[in-house]
Amino acid sequence: MRPPFSTRTEWDPRPNRLTAALLARRERGGPVLDLTESNPTRCGLVVEGEKIRKALGRAEILRYDPDPKGLRSAREAVAALYRGAAAVTADRIVLTASTSEAYAYLFRLLANPGDELLAPSPCYPLFDFLARLNDVGLRSYPLIENEGFRIDLERLRESVGPRTRAILVVNPGNPTGAFLKRDELEALDLVCEERGLALIADEVFSDYGTGSDPSRVTSCVTDQPRALTFALNGLSKMLALPQMKLGWIAAAGPKEVLDETIQRLEVVADTYLSVNTPVQAALPDLLALRPAIQARVGARLAANRETLDRLLSPPHPARALPSEGGWSAILRVPATRSDEEWALELLERDGVLVQPGYFYDFPREGRLVVSLLPEEATFKEGMERIDARLAK
Repeated sequence: MRPPFSTRTEWDPRPNRLTAALLARRERGGPVLDLTESNPTRCGLVVEGEKIRKALGRAEILRYDPDPKGLRSAREAVAALYRGAAAVTADRIVLTASTSEAYAYLFRLLANPGDELLAPSPCYPLFDFLARLNDVGLRSYPLIENEGFRIDLERLRESVGPRTRAILVVNPGNPTGAFLKRDELEALDLVCEERGLALIADEVFSDYGTGSDPSRVTSCVTDQPRALTFALNGLSKMLALPQMKLGWIAAAGPKEVLDETIQRLEVVADTYLSVNTPVQAALPDLLALRPAIQARVGARLAANRETLDRLLSPPHPARALPSEGGWSAILRVPATRSDEEWALELLERDGVLVQPGYFYDFPREGRLVVSLLPEEATFKEGMERIDARLAK
């Protein structure tokens, strides 16, 4: 007899065409230049290994003294990241095992089954799964590509319905690389205040910006908001250490709302107590490594971006869309076939793996996405093959 599975997990288990083609190629022993790799531990980017191991060897890891919000020493280390106008105290921080878990906590905090959240499009597909697993609906608001992926604020306002509970933003966007602008943040804050919504900002790539546009919101959205606001971040991108499994929620907004918010979040966190003690004890030492780690990652991103822009410069029929930061790049290619067909041809004929734009809900064809993290020789060879294929 079939088990009584919930409808939350009724997704199609069959691999898409690109995944099936990749599996078949690897089974045949065919080489693959993977330009989708975004795991820094597989890209030769692990640095300060001895210092990381030493940080994890603290005597405190042998003592279990759980705090639902996370160890005080760890939360104070996180609070030190939020200085100036965007300051957040340790009492307003809740540690989680990941930003995905942070989203789940907040969805449970803010929404009842059947309520809705607004998410940007194009964007990475994580929100679809998180919303479904937490019994909430997801509605998208568009980002305007020809305006540098700015938020379409008019469409966003029109998307707010009677069951909308929060607006999600990603700063900078993934894969768009567009930072939130100050006027956009002010407009979002006003919409949230007027409609009684919360603002949830994913800032995991915020340390990896390029350029110096003064209108960008590069520090944190917690700069004295009028509405209830949450900033999410963690070690996965900040320190290129996804295996450490530590993220956090930094809350800001009117004090009368914040106190109850933290109390409720504390109960949610206390129910799971998912963050392990070793990484919390090590956190002050790990965060001290931030400059060295980010310098190494930043150099890789810059080198691969330079290769990308050089190979796809005019009069090439394809080009890389401008980006303000993050770990991804968007290639605009001729829309003579679908994005999936381009990705399949590059894989099957050239041995190069890229992601088709529909993975991220781009509204039109002619968009491919690559990661800027692969080792420089791999990225260069992969892009040279793409260059040759697109130029035919």
